[in-house]
Amino acid sequence: MAQTILVTGGAGYIGSHVCKALAKAGFRPVAYDNLIQGHRWAVRWGPLELGELSDGDRLDAVIAAHRPAAVMHFAAHIAAGESVDDPGKYYDNNVSGLLSLLAAMRRGGVDRLVFSSTAAVYGTPRYAPIDEGHPQEPINPYGASKMMAERVLADFAHAHGIRTAALRYFNAAGADPDGEIGEAHDPETHLIPIVLETAAGLRPEVVVFGDRYATADGTCVRDYVHVADLADAHVRALRWLADRTGAHAFNLGNGEGFSVRQVIEAARRVTSRPIRARVEAAREGDPATLVADASHARAVLGWRPRYHSLDTQLSHAWRWLASRHALNGAGTTLANRRSSTERAPADALGLTS
Repeated sequence: MAQTILVTGGAGYIGSHVCKALAKAGFRPVAYDNLIQGHRWAVRWGPLELGELSDGDRLDAVIAAHRPAAVMHFAAHIAAGESVDDPGKYYDNNVSGLLSLLAAMRRGGVDRLVFSSTAAVYGTPRYAPIDEGHPQEPINPYGASKMMAERVLADFAHAHGIRTAALRYFNAAGADPDGEIGEAHDPETHLIPIVLETAAGLRPEVVVFGDRYATADGTCVRDYVHVADLADAHVRALRWLADRTGAHAFNLGNGEGFSVRQVIEAARRVTSRPIRARVEAAREGDPATLVADASHARAVLGWRPRYHSLDTQLSHAWRWLASRHALNGAGTTLANRRSSTERAPADALGLTS
């Protein structure tokens, strides 16, 4: 019988891709989601259980009903800019919610957890590429909440034997290579879908924040990793934890950075469409370069990204966008709802996972 894995946030962008990867690997994923950010249509490879992280009774009932062998935890708020304006929301969900989940796991006898973390725990890099030993100095409540969550996991590993692997993503990108699921945030905060929505006519322009950074073309550089490769890393971490103890952390990235201008130019090439971009002043707290050293994940988990090409990531995301919108007629759908002077959210350069 296939092992059941409880996937909190399993109806979301990364969680749904992990559910597909789990099913392909012979597991039975059970998505636990409140559907505020997730989508019912994204749950296709196992049952959906509705619930909140804060609802201990509901978590107990789901764990008792499905008897999961492990938990994968994606149910977190991830918008760095919003976290600055509403830090309580982030500490409540990302830290208190994790504590509620861990308590339910202990009551249900579940002792293995793969945790969705982020490169935001590092803050402004002191060196690049960034390895797991880099100092953790988050510059916003989102990153701080994830750093706190990792400390909680380490303490629970020591005190209660909860085995954990925290996977620190750099910039999740792309969509399911088969075109079955993809990214669908509202509002959208990640650079690649914003650029592609502009190519599709769903928004008027891309706002580039700053063009005088110490990079080759003056715009911020980020490390993009395909969501299907992230999903593969989670399955590998799950299996690796089966005979391990303690709390562990792994960076997930391709080890290669692309600037905002390079992403826009690649999107023009992939879509064969014009993409208007407008430069505004740089924002305080945006590091010039964030690139991962993922050699630890490669050596320990045997993880090898398959879709490291930026053009491939953009092509998969573009195909997914096209499947959701009639691009020849729907270009005014979002454009009419957004003024031509709309600014992308504070993390539109892809600082979140």
